[in-house]
Amino acid sequence: MDSDTNTNANATAQAQDPEQALLSDIESLESELANQRNLYMRLAADFDNFRKRTTQDVNRRAAAQKEEFIRQLLPVIDNLERGVASDESLLANPLREGVKLTLQQLQQLLQRHGIEPESADGKQFDPHREEAVATRQDPSKPDQAVLETFQKGYRRGSEVFRPAKVVVNDLSHAEAVDHGC
Repeated sequence: MDSDTNTNANATAQAQDPEQALLSDIESLESELANQRNLYMRLAADFDNFRKRTTQDVNRRAAAQKEEFIRQLLPVIDNLERGVASDESLLANPLREGVKLTLQQLQQLLQRHGIEPESADGKQFDPHREEAVATRQDPSKPDQAVLETFQKGYRRGSEVFRPAKVVVNDLSHAEAVDHGC
């Protein structure tokens, strides 16, 4: 009976070894599956971040191109405004009206994109919103008042889009000349 016992023991040991091997393989596969899931989740998150960055970059580039186009359009509007403001005898009435309509359409287009003209005449000079290109002395106006606008300024919301180029009243030299006499 010894040989039957040994055979049964060997059969039991061999049966346990495959069971043990299967359990070990299952644990190994579960571990590999967990690693693959983790890798998949990381890749999915990386791709989502890449997609968001790409969308932001595209939006930033589009906004920069739009802004550059508007900046290039502003001198055209300036020239049309000068043409409309010129001597009426130099420009035939139907042509003047056509230029006015074109100018109105361009100004409406700017407004749809949030760009508004900003008037500085008569206001106190603000170096954050205007660029002083000349000074003049006019005792009838307050010191540092904007006397004339050479080039209209534009803003987007409260942000300066293009500063106005202005002539500023400078009475500081007039006072020095008066006191020096």
